[in-house]
Amino acid sequence: MSSTSLTLPAPAPAAARKRRLLEILGALAIAGTYAYLVLNQPSDIAGGPGSAAALIALSGFLVGAILLIMAVLPTLPASTLVLIPVALVLNIVLGQFVGSTLVPFYLDAIGTVLIAVLAGPAAGAATGALSSIIWSFFNPTVLPFAAGAALIGALAGLAARYGLFRRFYFAPIAGFLTGIIGGVVSAPVAAFVFGGTSGVATGAIVSAFRAMGDTLFAAITKQALLSDPMDKAIVFTLVALLVYALPRRARLQFPFVRRHNVLAGTGRDDATN
Repeated sequence: MSSTSLTLPAPAPAAARKRRLLEILGALAIAGTYAYLVLNQPSDIAGGPGSAAALIALSGFLVGAILLIMAVLPTLPASTLVLIPVALVLNIVLGQFVGSTLVPFYLDAIGTVLIAVLAGPAAGAATGALSSIIWSFFNPTVLPFAAGAALIGALAGLAARYGLFRRFYFAPIAGFLTGIIGGVVSAPVAAFVFGGTSGVATGAIVSAFRAMGDTLFAAITKQALLSDPMDKAIVFTLVALLVYALPRRARLQFPFVRRHNVLAGTGRDDATN
């Protein structure tokens, strides 16, 4: 069968370099803001967007997210652009609800991982950061965790790029490993900025470790390494179920899925058929 409209033109080297530069600058802005929060430990950030620390964090994370979006926007089909707002709502609604229950998980990254699997690491990172930024206007304690949310999106996109969603049973393994990294990154923010975790069930776990004699940082790190890997394993599994439930034609609408053979049954040959 001859080449069809699904074939993507090769990006111009200058345009590709520009996008890569924007991705790097976006990642540096998010990482730099995270470092500022951990090193300065601004306690007033929980006071809402009006505090100086919150404005710095909001600006740094927002700039990083915008740069990432600028990097990936030319490569995103309309189907992805329409899906991003849905992903943001999914993250916020589920995260807010689960965080108020006695479940020691978060489930606030389903939308982020979904975008990452369908559109790649940069799109996933931008979605994760934007989700935390928007959510922070309702729950200010979420804002400092934007770097961790962006990291989850980037790692999920990398997992998809390197084939860990081609076999369904690899998805929870990728999620578990991602959760370990995410837990290590989020623990210093929870400990040094907030002095604890905002979730009901996760806070109870931290209190239990503290009662056993652990320091605050040790207790939060242990809680993160218990909750985060299982949480991300669940999230990656749910996303795998979602993407494989899509009709094959719908999966082929996403250039990232075709280009990197992300899902079983959507190989490289589909890009030319």
